[in-house]
Amino acid sequence: MFEEKIDIERMEQEAALFGNLDGNVKIIEQAYGASIVCRGSEMKISGEPEKVEKAARAVRALLSLIDRGEPVTEQNVRYCIALVNEGKEDRLSSLTGDCICLTSKGKPVKAKTLGQKSYCNAIESHTITIGVGPAGTGKTYLAVALAVKAFRAQEVNRIILTRPAVEAGEKLGFLPGDIQQKVDPYLRPLYDALFDMLGVETYQKFVERGNIEVAPLAYMRGRTLDDSFIILDEAQNTTPEQMKMFLTRLGFGSHMVITGDITQIDLPDGKRSGLKEVLHILRGIDDIAQVRFTEKDVVRHKLVQDIIKAYEKYEKESGR
Repeated sequence: MFEEKIDIERMEQEAALFGNLDGNVKIIEQAYGASIVCRGSEMKISGEPEKVEKAARAVRALLSLIDRGEPVTEQNVRYCIALVNEGKEDRLSSLTGDCICLTSKGKPVKAKTLGQKSYCNAIESHTITIGVGPAGTGKTYLAVALAVKAFRAQEVNRIILTRPAVEAGEKLGFLPGDIQQKVDPYLRPLYDALFDMLGVETYQKFVERGNIEVAPLAYMRGRTLDDSFIILDEAQNTTPEQMKMFLTRLGFGSHMVITGDITQIDLPDGKRSGLKEVLHILRGIDDIAQVRFTEKDVVRHKLVQDIIKAYEKYEKESGR
């Protein structure tokens, strides 16, 4: 049995590290088969030498987060473990500090993974950014947060959010109401993100002024969008023709963000995805960035990561 000791300088560090009912430390113990015990100002990690060494690295990385004033959650404990397994835990500190914006309830919005950090940096330094990855990686939410940040800083005059009105494998039939009521169900995820950032009342005020527009992709044809932050969500469900139409709406002083997951295409059989094509067509063009997320960037429930991994394994084994 090998043992390694780590000094804990303050009681607050221990409380933040262990978490509610020692939940954070139990995740580390389970990941490495090690035992972690704290007595006074000394923490003891015992188990097999290689696993103890990794567990100690994870603990030290999380303590560095705490020292920078960051909360320790189940999500970043699991992400820290993933970085330790890759020998990259020293990069965890790069996620501290930077706040994109505050939500309507005063909660800071930050990048939680290195993939999200690269995505945010790409959006801020490029005119067009394409973010591709599985569900739960924050593609849409972070894009909306950066749009709100740019709008508040008066870098753009409008926020325009759009997505193709394609059903996810279901036929809903005719929907009641006027045209806005008919397309609202397709745009609900975009509304949710905006409500979170701005609050319902502020959102309504900006909509009435024309500063915020949420509309289906078909409404973009024939327009030139200047001084705008434009987000195309669920881009895997665009056709190549729709994607070309959208990209050519770009005006002066605008930013475009295109998000999608090429493993969740809901187009009818025989229809090609505009997102899959554009990744090849626009490769290597200056001022256009492509960011790819992996299951490690998922910031939803841990089971979402496990589900994505299971599907990837199944598709590889079945040759799909």
